[in-house]
Amino acid sequence: MFNNRKILIASKHKKEIVIGPILQKELGLNYFTDDTYDTDFLGTFTGEIERTLDPISAARQKCLRGMEFTHCEIGIASEGSFGPHPQSPFLTCNEEILLLIDKKNNLEIISREISLETNFNAATLSSETDLWQFANVVKFPSHAIILRKSPKENIDIVKGIQDKDELLNTFQLLFSKYQKVYAETDMRAMFNPTRLEVIKKATNNLVQKINTSCPVCNFPGFSIKKTKKGLKCNLCGSPTNSLLSVTSVCEKCNFEKEQLYPNQKTEEDPMYCDYCNP
Repeated sequence: MFNNRKILIASKHKKEIVIGPILQKELGLNYFTDDTYDTDFLGTFTGEIERTLDPISAARQKCLRGMEFTHCEIGIASEGSFGPHPQSPFLTCNEEILLLIDKKNNLEIISREISLETNFNAATLSSETDLWQFANVVKFPSHAIILRKSPKENIDIVKGIQDKDELLNTFQLLFSKYQKVYAETDMRAMFNPTRLEVIKKATNNLVQKINTSCPVCNFPGFSIKKTKKGLKCNLCGSPTNSLLSVTSVCEKCNFEKEQLYPNQKTEEDPMYCDYCNP
């Protein structure tokens, strides 16, 4: 289905470094990018352009518009977000959505990867000591830093700082004007190797989904679309909030297949039971 076809990687932030080789090796796709296609029109991490779409919708628009712009029938785009982990809100995570569209075969496949491996961080700095402490925490200089007046203002914003002298000079200039400086990690992919690794994992997830075909019609992308909670407590037998089954669905013929006990557990520990451990 994909061998020797061209695919647009809709990115201006060098995501093709990790996405492209995987698609080429595993699916036979010949990838390319277009530097004149500006994906920032859908929003920026630093807020100069407000993000108004959810991550999947943003990735879809990024992909479709890029395909139209380059006259290509296959495209792939990703969208990243950072914030509380959905299951552990006190932990910060990076969620990457990867979306592939093939117009010829009327195919859309989505993968995601949620990782606690992220240097997403920000702080208001009042001294050079604060600056170097922040730089050390966020893995500078391999990971770039953004400095500006405040988190809500885009005045005097300097992005992509990876040089120690530039970091210090920029801090001193901003501090002399505002008596404090707001620092944040630059989460654009080409300035953040940790994020690139999460995008790489999302790409491998996507390839795995593509290579999993529907057992009825053989269409690619037969993957988990539904989950059911209710794994029984091994002490009282009551249903818990733990995963009981997952259901894979074919996007073409709508065939469904349920798999019980996907985590290889047929019963749950009483510590996760609302009745035994309220």
